[in-house]
Amino acid sequence: MPPTRVNREQFAALVTGWFARHARDLPWRRPGFPPWGTLVSEFMLQQTPVVRVVPRLDEWLTRWPAPADLAAAAPGDAVRAWESLGYPRRALNLHACAVAITERFDGAVPSDVDALLTLPGVGDYTARAVAVFAFGVRAPVVDTNVRRVIARAVDGHPDASTPNAKRDLPAMTALLPADDDAAARFNAGMMELGALICTARSPKCDLCPLADVCAWRSAGYPEIEIVRKPRQKKYEGSDRQARGALLKRLRTDAHPVPRAELAALVADPAQFDRALTGLIQDGLVVTTAHDLFALP
Repeated sequence: MPPTRVNREQFAALVTGWFARHARDLPWRRPGFPPWGTLVSEFMLQQTPVVRVVPRLDEWLTRWPAPADLAAAAPGDAVRAWESLGYPRRALNLHACAVAITERFDGAVPSDVDALLTLPGVGDYTARAVAVFAFGVRAPVVDTNVRRVIARAVDGHPDASTPNAKRDLPAMTALLPADDDAAARFNAGMMELGALICTARSPKCDLCPLADVCAWRSAGYPEIEIVRKPRQKKYEGSDRQARGALLKRLRTDAHPVPRAELAALVADPAQFDRALTGLIQDGLVVTTAHDLFALP
């Protein structure tokens, strides 16, 4: 439901007015930024900070300015160029996405949410983000930051609970301006507000444009226990670290690497076997000959 202390138009005006003054200058927000660039940026921004994405995004779009350019490259080239962005399976998905766009959409990123959802690696959030930010489609875009702003300003909770599209999308839709362009700015503004001001651990309420209408603030910041997912295990010494070490070695060599050289990178033989087997199963590594391995 919309907030009770202001109507939808007033709520949106507070957010978009703040956004117009304080939005970061990011490539995907600049006029004329291509839909393909928006799609690539959304893949990169999944679980990766903006500061690491911006330089890599420029490199990718310089090398592969259109889906057809990436589709013509080997999948391993995408994995190699992904480097330190993390979760390299996203690079393979993005390559497969470029192939699908080239083959099924004549090389042009589709604007329709349902069409975007048919692309490899594109989920509900990414489909909506591309439709809204690249094409101006009026639709709710809900990420962790948006959910937190709604939980606090509208519902009076200290943070958002477990993601639930059946709840989250209607909650954002209820706040969207009727105008398409205004709705796109509001989506971006809510995301920016959650990223910069209404942060998870240290919200800057004195700088928030919603401070006077925030249900959580007006209620005295009540604490409500939120059930959260268990924290991810430490990276140091994990199978993820072992996988990363193997991929790093394979990225630096244009030729297949012997198994023995890869095994030397991981102290625990059982962990090495798990890491290599997992990379092969995920399509990130291929066997080129007996005990020789390379990127796909």
